[in-house]
Amino acid sequence: MRSFRNLLPWFLIGAIVSAPLLRAKTTFDLTSASIADINAAFDANALTSERLTELFLKRIDAYDKKGPMLRAVIALNPQALDDARALDAERKSKGPRGPLHGIPVLIKDNTDVVGMPTTAGFYVLRDNVATTDAEQTRRLRAAGCVIVGKTNLSEFASGRAISTLGGEMHNPHATDRSPAGSSGGSGAGIAAGFAVFALGTDTGGSIRGPSAANGIAGLKPTFGLNGRGGIIPLSLSLDTVGPMARHVRDLAVALNVMAGVDVRDPATTGVSRPAVDYTSGLRRDALKGTRLGLLRDYMKRDDGVDAVIETVVAVLKAQGAEVVEITLPKYVIGVNAGLYQAIRNPEFRYQIEAYLGSLSHEGYPKTHAQIIELSEKIKDGNTDGFFRNQNRLDSYGREAKAGTLEDTPYLSALRDGAKIVRENLEWFLKTEKLDAFIVPTSSTPARLIKDEQGPPVETPNGSPGHLANVTGWPDLIVPAGFTSNPKLPVALSFIGPAFSEAKLLALGYAFEQALPVRALPVTTPRLDGEKFEY
Repeated sequence: MRSFRNLLPWFLIGAIVSAPLLRAKTTFDLTSASIADINAAFDANALTSERLTELFLKRIDAYDKKGPMLRAVIALNPQALDDARALDAERKSKGPRGPLHGIPVLIKDNTDVVGMPTTAGFYVLRDNVATTDAEQTRRLRAAGCVIVGKTNLSEFASGRAISTLGGEMHNPHATDRSPAGSSGGSGAGIAAGFAVFALGTDTGGSIRGPSAANGIAGLKPTFGLNGRGGIIPLSLSLDTVGPMARHVRDLAVALNVMAGVDVRDPATTGVSRPAVDYTSGLRRDALKGTRLGLLRDYMKRDDGVDAVIETVVAVLKAQGAEVVEITLPKYVIGVNAGLYQAIRNPEFRYQIEAYLGSLSHEGYPKTHAQIIELSEKIKDGNTDGFFRNQNRLDSYGREAKAGTLEDTPYLSALRDGAKIVRENLEWFLKTEKLDAFIVPTSSTPARLIKDEQGPPVETPNGSPGHLANVTGWPDLIVPAGFTSNPKLPVALSFIGPAFSEAKLLALGYAFEQALPVRALPVTTPRLDGEKFEY
């Protein structure tokens, strides 16, 4: 019997023997692509930074000021496409600078970007054009990032997700819901696929809340890990800046560039920070053999959130983690609940005046009282295109009545209160031999916008997010699932001691791989040309 080879025509035999092995086609999807996916497409010449930036700009055009009108982006960078083209040319002539070469990003609009206004969402600062990049902007540019634009935010990074300049932001998962503040534009923008990652700032939960509400990953880093030079302050004893992205690994890639000393930020100098590649420990089995302390004190506010967390606990155990129930002393919960406002309210009044005093424009306010006066001029139905922000006006009033930076209540909160919370958390870590604490990032899902328009709601036991702010510890947020009716994102926080980012990212990455639940919001579906094979 003749072989199959002998039955083939002679001219086909040579073709089969000499033909190169065919590479399986790869599918690229803009709405889910990671930094690694994008770099693979770059390397295969299937994508350029210019084309990638165009695709993101197209999504912003379709969904930010039209369609669901998210109002996540307060200003586009007119140089974005030119910058992308220049980076493409550099890639061809010299090769990439690193994994962020040609990657489009968004920057929260309390952070300086040369040639663009830094407004903090306050309408009077709409012409406050930066002449020097913020430290984090400088680092991202040096790594090769393309700055697509700047994101809307809670005014002066505080309060609900609205600003007098950018207006009311909307959650892309449900537009009658808030994307949470203060980094609401960054959270909504990344969830909607407007860039690969974004910068947010966090003083009392401003990265964590929007990450949870919009179903993305985020990192509030250790106080002093990275610099805040060129960022408008809210409370310098608490302020941090961190990345927000669709994937935990992308947070780690960004943090490799962001971490380090900033000569403009004394909090980063003299700090013994680990020299670490934050991507090196990202393994699927990183949860095996770990002990995680579940803070149930911050649950029992929403049945849907609690149901997701019970599923999370089962997944963590299945991955080899031991979950330990932790009950914090009531006095620790009470102290933590009041510390944020006790520190932030007096600090903002003084620190914003110091910032305003550094601006040369004569038309800008110079005092906190003048901010209030100018804010009161914006009326409902204003025809100038600005938006009344009663929520922030009310908090300006509370700030005006706060004490001074020499008063005992402020000093006691800053020194003694923060020490009480930190030492108790350290005690639990040591005695229970914990690798990290876990807790739902927000004990309730994204709130209805109409419900946020009233006075602030006092929550039982306060916010779990404040634990990381008053201690200065890192807090990693990872999507954990959705409530059922309505379908809204829920997130899990991994909180650890100072400079434990590498461990938290490893734990969060393993959890993300075990329970991949992030989803593209229903109001911002894929557009033509965003998915292709190469």
